[in-house]
Amino acid sequence: MTIRTEHEIHQRRFGRNLGLGLTLVAFVALVFGLTVVKVTNGDPMRGLMPAHAPAAAPEGQGGNG
Repeated sequence: MTIRTEHEIHQRRFGRNLGLGLTLVAFVALVFGLTVVKVTNGDPMRGLMPAHAPAAAPEGQGGNG
């Protein structure tokens, strides 16, 4: 069996894959960091209720009935 050298295209492909992998890791780290900051600040989760929905009023105050 002969020893073959790595072809040039494989070296270029490895460089592209490495760059894409590092970019993906940086993006995941950014999203994780933003999530940690938002959770530790205690910001309420927006998006569970539509913006036009009124906040729930305590019983006996306002409401429909």
